[in-house]
Amino acid sequence: MNFKKLITPWVAVAALLGANSLFAQTKEVTFAYQDMLVPLRTLIESGELEKTTGYKINWRQFGGGADVVRALSAGDVQIGEAGSSPIAAAASQGQDIKLFWILDDIADAEALVARKGSGITGWKDLKGKKVATPFVSTAHYQLLVGLKLEGVEPKDVSVVNLRPPEIGAAWERGDIDAAFIWDPVLSRIKATGTPIATSGSIGKKGHPTFDGLVVNGKWAAANEGFVVALVKALAKADDSYRTNPSKWTADSPEIKAIAKWSKADPNGVPAAIALYKFPTLQEQLSSTWLGGGAATALSHTAVFLKEQGRIQEVKPDYNAYVSTRYVRQALGQ
Repeated sequence: MNFKKLITPWVAVAALLGANSLFAQTKEVTFAYQDMLVPLRTLIESGELEKTTGYKINWRQFGGGADVVRALSAGDVQIGEAGSSPIAAAASQGQDIKLFWILDDIADAEALVARKGSGITGWKDLKGKKVATPFVSTAHYQLLVGLKLEGVEPKDVSVVNLRPPEIGAAWERGDIDAAFIWDPVLSRIKATGTPIATSGSIGKKGHPTFDGLVVNGKWAAANEGFVVALVKALAKADDSYRTNPSKWTADSPEIKAIAKWSKADPNGVPAAIALYKFPTLQEQLSSTWLGGGAATALSHTAVFLKEQGRIQEVKPDYNAYVSTRYVRQALGQ
């Protein structure tokens, strides 16, 4: 008997099984999320995405968008949540990323709040004061824009870089005079502070901001099915909130999930989430968002970031960093 001929087919089968096993192991993704109060948190809690795709998802929380885009650049994560400002910064640096979903229109969900007793009642009162915000975040961008619009030189304000949890702690200690931040920290500091401006009020002056989902371009191309499934699940979760917001109460499973994963007080989540706007699948593709508006917003943000010395160059076109491919597929286009 020729043992060589007998063994060879089994070796081939074993190799094939090994290859399939290796392929199965590649069905894994690390997803960077923050503490924003959005319907996406219900997907994390339910495990629905894992069930529908068969992927192992490592949900990893980050303190800010700048940290997320750095992790994307390093290859530590494949998909992440980030605001339009850090996305603009990453694209300006030529990172291989694609903005494929508008997580939310920030609207009035971020705000500048001054501590009561600080003597701050308006933008010009920020001179000589200590104001905290996460650097390169949408809140940081809006703070700098607001100062410029109100004729206040940023160098005359002590702007300090703190992540959201750090801002909450610094506020409690009395270390800062004001902060530009989002929930859940925003709700906490409003209790002992005075709102000065919101991201929505600044956005109406030509500087809108948003939170989006970005993905490593090469990874997305190799895992297209997962990204499309994610888009469908996101659209379903957002629609559930949009059509029945009154049912998302503090004791509902949806709000409890958001509070759990964002480390927020369930009682404050319904009011906080109502400050955001969540575009539909059709609106995602519109000229307002992925169909052109998002790239324009990234370009305008990049110009401002360069003026402030936050980035080195502005790309001639940011459309290359925005993709409608996955939303179109989710819609069957």
